[in-house]
Amino acid sequence: MKSIRRIVSRSKTGDRLNRGMGGDLLVILFVGFFALFSSLPLIFAVMTSLKPLGELFLFPPRFFVMEPTIGNFVSLFQLSANLWVPFNRYLFNSLFISFAGITGQIVLVALAAYPLAKHNFPGRIALNQMIVFALLFSTTVTMIPSYVIMTYMGLVDTHLAVILPAMQRTIGLFLMVSFMYQVPTDSLEAARIDGCSEFGILWKIVMPVVKPATMTMIIFAFQELWRSTGDGFIFTENLKTLPVAFQELQAGGIARAGVGAAATVIMMIPPIVMFFIVQSRVMETMAHSGIKG
Repeated sequence: MKSIRRIVSRSKTGDRLNRGMGGDLLVILFVGFFALFSSLPLIFAVMTSLKPLGELFLFPPRFFVMEPTIGNFVSLFQLSANLWVPFNRYLFNSLFISFAGITGQIVLVALAAYPLAKHNFPGRIALNQMIVFALLFSTTVTMIPSYVIMTYMGLVDTHLAVILPAMQRTIGLFLMVSFMYQVPTDSLEAARIDGCSEFGILWKIVMPVVKPATMTMIIFAFQELWRSTGDGFIFTENLKTLPVAFQELQAGGIARAGVGAAATVIMMIPPIVMFFIVQSRVMETMAHSGIKG
């Protein structure tokens, strides 16, 4: 009787193992298919940037390039060297706006989210509801109020006209408040008993716990700021960003269609690199902190 039970248990274990391996394989194939499908726009952009001018206007258009060439990238850098403002100036402006906006957003959002999540004061619930309500509005709706405010502050035609509005994105505040709700209040009370200040509690206890939210904010903020042109706020050529320079290079008509495709690929590289770097930190933080996806 015991031997029969052992045989049955072994067969059940083997069936579960086989079913588990088969299920894992199906999941891998399913996820891999959709990953490949999602990457098709990226692959198409790279293929287009490698097409000579004759292939760019074939009909029907072809997905893959037949005679790849790097001539579009060579032409792009040659035209960039002839710009009225040095190319590295546009690059510096984009990098400065991106990293200054990200840093300011993290600091400002953290200072605002901490009392909203971990302190009781009159109007706290109403403020949190206003944050959720503000998610309905896109940045396009707030452009005119932002311009009026920047004008009164005398910041139009400066980098701060783009950086300051980016520092108060509602989605970042919403994410940070949501994550800070999960921080145990007992840990904060213990820190207060030990004599830690509120700023010390925020930066030493709360911020390390909400690192996934911070990394997510970095991804969203960098994607938005990197492609920002500063239209309506920046007018001096020396202060304009890299997307503006590429738009000027693409303004030469059909002959520069390949140059435009190459510029698109170059603009895609930094956000992709930033995403992979930050994503690894998010997964590492979740693994070490015990947060389950």
